[in-house]
Amino acid sequence: MSQHPIPPRLRRAVRPARRPRRVAMLSVHTSPLHQPGTGDAGGMNVYVVELAQRLADLGIEVEIFTRATAADLPPQVELAPGVLVRHVTAGPYGGLAKEDLPAQLCAFTHGLMRAWAGHRPGHYDLVHSHYWLSGHVGWLAAARWKVPLVHAMHTMAKVKNAALADGDRPEPAARVLGEQRIVRAADRLIANTADEARQLERHYGASGDLVAVVHPGVNLDRFRPEPGRAAARERLGLPRDAFVPLFAGRIQPLKAPDILLRAVAELLAAAPALRERIVVPVVGGPSGTGLAKPERLHKLAARLGLCDVVRFQPPCAQEELADWYRAATTLVMPSYSESFGLVAVEAQACGTPVVAASVGGLPVAVRDGVSGFLVRGHDPADYARVLRRFAEDPGLADRMGAAAARHAASFGWGTAAQTTAEVYTAALGERRRLRSRHGYC
Repeated sequence: MSQHPIPPRLRRAVRPARRPRRVAMLSVHTSPLHQPGTGDAGGMNVYVVELAQRLADLGIEVEIFTRATAADLPPQVELAPGVLVRHVTAGPYGGLAKEDLPAQLCAFTHGLMRAWAGHRPGHYDLVHSHYWLSGHVGWLAAARWKVPLVHAMHTMAKVKNAALADGDRPEPAARVLGEQRIVRAADRLIANTADEARQLERHYGASGDLVAVVHPGVNLDRFRPEPGRAAARERLGLPRDAFVPLFAGRIQPLKAPDILLRAVAELLAAAPALRERIVVPVVGGPSGTGLAKPERLHKLAARLGLCDVVRFQPPCAQEELADWYRAATTLVMPSYSESFGLVAVEAQACGTPVVAASVGGLPVAVRDGVSGFLVRGHDPADYARVLRRFAEDPGLADRMGAAAARHAASFGWGTAAQTTAEVYTAALGERRRLRSRHGYC
């Protein structure tokens, strides 16, 4: 896998600079300790946890600051050697939606500064913020501490608003303005794909020299193939010979699980005999705008006459999620927007091909025609046609699954951490040169 995180003009700056010793990582709206697939916890949680642990393996200590959501949470939790999670009190513990959190950013910043005040000067070498809410706190902290700010958008308001699903709300103008300010303040921006880097430049005026492309990784120890699907299906109570198109993720309009249900309805209308052996697991919980009507997908399944084939499963631990991937014939991701699509890479690492929308980072995560199929648009009939190929050719999932596992093997978190460390080093080196040029020590 080719990655070019540091633009050629700046690569010479990496060698003489040192790596940071300690990084303040900000994840304001969702804790790395939360269960992915619930509330606002998703791929970003996995990203922060895995990246922090691999950075610690490289000798970079990471302290993750997140908002406390319960009164009984300890002030700090050791997630792994070299990785500390710090809970910051900012507003009411419960009952706050993500949309309510901008009003609590001043309180969060105050808590962050109190934690910093307890350390000697220079305790943190760099701030790495995730998502725009964290970026707002991050640029203030970085300016106060006189250290570089590295920011990862994960999603962008302008991009999401250009591809809204039915029933989804557009991102507010305040978020757009906030993201523009973060782009101007950041020393480096990390994008998941080259396409996301171009979006940062096109929509937000980011300087291409300051945008680094770092593909997220996958935990290849946890997400790995098993011979056949029988063992995983037995553990999950699925029929051995079932046709299993799987949805895994947060249930919200953006992720489009309704497209899978509509596609299954069309598939069964064209091939009624398939009803005897199809099982459609939907693994995840309501999130975001999906919380407004959490029963919406269940009602759609009833209207489409699919209650006998759809199995709604609550969010589960990563080990069980790996079993769902292994048990599936294919993972289906009809999302309207994805900055990368970690779920797609996880499924492929388990030897399961993916049927995904050709949006965002999914054309990088999935090799069309090799490790899965990319579908243009969101017409359920198009997804039904691809699913029918898997249903009628039982060997297709095995053939593509082997290629999927090979493809996913190139997305290791060790590589992502090493590349991120290079971005940190470049940002520190640039900051030191600027200080030296202006006569500061």
